[in-house]
Amino acid sequence: MKKLSARRRHPLAALVVLLFALAVTGGLYAAFSPSEAKADDSSAQSLAIEEGKKLYAVGCASCHGTGGQGTSDGPSLVGVGSAAVDFQVGTGRMPAQQPGAQVPKKKKIYSDADIEQLAAYISSLGAGPVTPTKSQYSPDGADVAKGGELFRTNCAQCHNFAGKGGALTNGKFAPALDGVSAKHLYEAMQTGPQNMPSFPDTVMPEKNKQDIIAYLDTVNSDKSKTPVASSSVGSAR
Repeated sequence: MKKLSARRRHPLAALVVLLFALAVTGGLYAAFSPSEAKADDSSAQSLAIEEGKKLYAVGCASCHGTGGQGTSDGPSLVGVGSAAVDFQVGTGRMPAQQPGAQVPKKKKIYSDADIEQLAAYISSLGAGPVTPTKSQYSPDGADVAKGGELFRTNCAQCHNFAGKGGALTNGKFAPALDGVSAKHLYEAMQTGPQNMPSFPDTVMPEKNKQDIIAYLDTVNSDKSKTPVASSSVGSAR
């Protein structure tokens, strides 16, 4: 009994108990923290949607309808996705100043944070193409020559071989592509704004979009030289 009492009074006993308590606490935290983080993410998303709804009511609802269902002055936004919002609002095309055959690019009036909130709200109306990450639209390591082939096959008829744009029918036009960010180029291919066809990944894989972006970056660079095309044209990898 004396030996047992001595062990209980040993100076290290309190430390052992403390370490055990910390281990139990850490285990409980690990068990519950993922659900707490998920709840925080859900709360942040809900807040973004709510703020986006307010912005939408002021700047978009008069043309696109109170619930994004569309009107005679603007198309439905249900299912367009966050990528379409980021492109249209991020390039200043929306909100449109006045109706016309085509809405031109202009200086954007919303901040990046506002655009993210608008995108969150409109995405909540129906699933659609998602705003790409930098790893998706970055042209680093892409095949410039392959991008040139793909561009000439799919884009040059409207945008010109060097992406300088050109007139279409009925007052419409294909805009010049020099100075357009890689992100917005990718989103345009994703969503097909205005007169442009869309190129989802099932039609044009992500890698091919990066190749086209790399090609445009090269031909629009001050030090660019037109890349030499390889033998196969228009094939997707």
